[in-house]
Amino acid sequence: MKNKNQSGIKQLPESERPYERCLEFGPDALSDTELVAIVLRSGTRTKNSLELARELLSMSEDKGGLANLLHSTVSDLTAIPGIGTVKAVQLRCIGELARRLAKSSLKRGDILSSPSGVADYFMEDMRHLKQEEIFVAMFDTRNRLIHSSMISRGTVNSSLLTPREVFIEALKYGAVSIILLHNHPSGDPAPSKEDLLLTRRMREAGSILNIPVIDHVIIGDNKYCSFKESGYL
Repeated sequence: MKNKNQSGIKQLPESERPYERCLEFGPDALSDTELVAIVLRSGTRTKNSLELARELLSMSEDKGGLANLLHSTVSDLTAIPGIGTVKAVQLRCIGELARRLAKSSLKRGDILSSPSGVADYFMEDMRHLKQEEIFVAMFDTRNRLIHSSMISRGTVNSSLLTPREVFIEALKYGAVSIILLHNHPSGDPAPSKEDLLLTRRMREAGSILNIPVIDHVIIGDNKYCSFKESGYL
């Protein structure tokens, strides 16, 4: 025998079902499309909120789905008929909240316990970047994260990025060790020849300054490569 509430949900207009399903079963029972439809609240004359949500989640061919809430600019979103500036800003803010929530669950001071902990801490900040960026993470005598700084943007080039930029930051914050990080926008974290050369140069400089480079972590799309784990360091 069917639940009376379930039968009632099926009789509702499609655009109103996500609200009722959420009240009845909880938000974890909703699909990505339904969750976005609730945020959108309304559609247009020709499409309801569910149809508009489907269009939003499929607007990018390379990284679609919920990642669109992080990858898309306000201009990208408002190019979709039915999404105005207010809705676009709301969607972008929801994407940013999701990124911060994912990061806040990790303990900032204890990420050095493993390469996977380092990767987890920086993953949501770096995996959505559209070009390569190099960061230096700095640690104190207790292996706690002091600070992290972006030191270069663009394709990694060991001949252009000098140890000076890296270790000025390390000395500024009184770091006793550092970890290098950068992202691969392709999503594949496999190191290139330039990545290996860069790491070797930084490691040599760190040895001279007594600020060791203890790892270099490349961030892909929910994947990472640790030079320490892979035997490059």
